[in-house]
Amino acid sequence: MARNTQVSADHNAPPITQTLARFVATHPSRGWSDAVEHEAHRTFMNWLGCAVGAAQHESAEAALGAVHLLQPSAQASVLGRSEMVDMASAALINGITSHTFDFDDTHLKTIIHPAGPVASAVLALAEHKGLSGRAVLDALVLGIDVSCRVGNLMYPEHYDRGWHITGSTGTLGAAAGCARLLGLNEQQTAMALGIAASQPVGMREQFGTMTKPFHPGGAARAGLMSALLASQGFTASPKALEAPRGMIQTISTKYAWNEVTDELGQRFEISFNTYKPFACGIVIHPSIDACSQLRAQGVTADQVERIELKVHSLVLELTGKKEPADGLQGKFSVYHGCACGLIFGKAGEPQYDDAIVNREDMVALRRKVVATVDDSIDEASADVTAVLKDGRKVHVFVKNAIGSLENPMTDAMLEGKFHDLSDPVLGSEATQALIASAWDLAQLKDVRALTALAKPKK
Repeated sequence: MARNTQVSADHNAPPITQTLARFVATHPSRGWSDAVEHEAHRTFMNWLGCAVGAAQHESAEAALGAVHLLQPSAQASVLGRSEMVDMASAALINGITSHTFDFDDTHLKTIIHPAGPVASAVLALAEHKGLSGRAVLDALVLGIDVSCRVGNLMYPEHYDRGWHITGSTGTLGAAAGCARLLGLNEQQTAMALGIAASQPVGMREQFGTMTKPFHPGGAARAGLMSALLASQGFTASPKALEAPRGMIQTISTKYAWNEVTDELGQRFEISFNTYKPFACGIVIHPSIDACSQLRAQGVTADQVERIELKVHSLVLELTGKKEPADGLQGKFSVYHGCACGLIFGKAGEPQYDDAIVNREDMVALRRKVVATVDDSIDEASADVTAVLKDGRKVHVFVKNAIGSLENPMTDAMLEGKFHDLSDPVLGSEATQALIASAWDLAQLKDVRALTALAKPKK
């Protein structure tokens, strides 16, 4: 007997699969403002630095070991390494490394890390085909617009159900970007999005493990393959996104269709991208910022009786690990973040080394952090009071942390972050050349001029 299991289905959803396909296939090259163009360069450069910086991480070694079992042909670069692999595997590995340190970009409205899936896919494809930097930037802006608009449509209900939204929407963004690079027409692009719609990637249960950064890598590979399949005539439902049993209504209980269509082609979601000064979950950043300010005011760890931390409930839901055992878990511990801020005044990748996470003074200080929920405080803010052993109290309230839209990292700060990540891999001189190439991306006739700079000297 047939069962009716559909709950609150919307049978009158607008044709957003076709709308997005038309947008991706027909929007003019560089059809946006100078501000959007500059943000695209910032997004690409931040992604590139993160990918190169994690090139020697054990997760990259493991992923590359698995890829080599497939005996891939040399089509595209693994950034920060000498190896060449097939373009789908390059998209996978570069997507993994770009998110390994949890140091990549964030679209704050949805908590999507948009560049990982899209940039990883489009650069691998563009390198294999010898395409221009202009083509890569166009694909990046349009692909990110697709993933973030679909994210806007579903967030937060989709995320609250347990999906890692970077992977689930990133597959669509990667497919869109690669379809644009391949020059697919509107119908072929709709097929690419439709194929990608059957491959959302990632569950939040994996946070704190190597599988979290697999999500943007898996999304990049799936999106690239979706576009390649569509280019060869492979078909999908033309309503794969919006249909009652399509992607969106299957994996979310919210579907605000207008989030896709409002100001499409006029407002670009990359404009709302932000970049992390701290190598951890974005909701920890205000707490680290506040504790860094305590340090700047002269508060030292040995003076502290306790640190009273008030944050939104989401902060403790996502990053409430009180006793992280290693660096990966430390990235999801607001307690460790507070200790980093007060002891180091920063929280880069070195502060999430396993040895630092387990260092005696770090363990002792984070145990003095008393965190309470106050949902009157925005999730982008933190209220911190250091109660000192002599009875004094030092209070800091951070409304918008460094790296937020309201308090953004400057271009110079992004370059400094890039050097911190890439210098240990490539060296300072080579890193500076790579940074210059990233800023000059729109002028590059062949992106292989950039990827050649991202390889360590033998």
